[in-house]
Amino acid sequence: MEVTVPTTSAVLKSLLLADLRTQWRNRRAVLLTVLVPVIILFSWKGIIDQVGGAFALGTCITVGLMATGLMGYTNSVARDRDKGVFQRLRVAPLPAWTIMVSRLFVQLLMILVITATVLLVGYFADHIVIPSAGYVLAFLAAIVGAAAYLAMGQVIVGLIKNPEVVQSTTRLVYFIFIMVGMLGQLGALGDYVKEYVIWSPYGTVQTIIADAVDPSKWTSTSTEALLITVGYAVVFFIAGIKKFQWSNK
Repeated sequence: MEVTVPTTSAVLKSLLLADLRTQWRNRRAVLLTVLVPVIILFSWKGIIDQVGGAFALGTCITVGLMATGLMGYTNSVARDRDKGVFQRLRVAPLPAWTIMVSRLFVQLLMILVITATVLLVGYFADHIVIPSAGYVLAFLAAIVGAAAYLAMGQVIVGLIKNPEVVQSTTRLVYFIFIMVGMLGQLGALGDYVKEYVIWSPYGTVQTIIADAVDPSKWTSTSTEALLITVGYAVVFFIAGIKKFQWSNK
């Protein structure tokens, strides 16, 4: 009896379709993920002239990326691992890397949706005008920033096996990043905290996105923030992949 082994491209296509269907079934959670940065942008309408349109857009996109990388991706991986989904996929005739590539591709689509939504709302609702190149660079910077948060989420799901603890941890980290990050960058928590926040994963991602939106503001500090963000992504991904286990047992 001849056994036909599916090609890698066919396997990857099937996994992508399955993950996209799962994402569609969870569209309410997706909608909430998109709404949070939009609501923040609306609430900042009165101070955009003070903080600057690029700063506001960079902050709101960063918040959306955190929600996707720290909570959306991490919680879905923890949930499927607990249900034994990965174990069943692992015994199937497919390369292990295709499982995670499929998940990451879906998150990439979410990143593009969040970035596009914030930029459009900023333009039509708050009349934030940015150069044409700013739109392209904003998407590229968002992808780099999202890589850092996805990697951080990978570390969390690698170190913690219980899905409920993973969910609680990601919520706590998300809350700390939003509160300390936004308030600290505005200087409300003092100069020491502000300096720390600037070079934290929150600060570097916010910096590269805000400066990418307005390329004229790109400086050597922006380049340093970009390199540090890439460093965060590499270190966290290596640690997360090393610690990750396909089963809770």
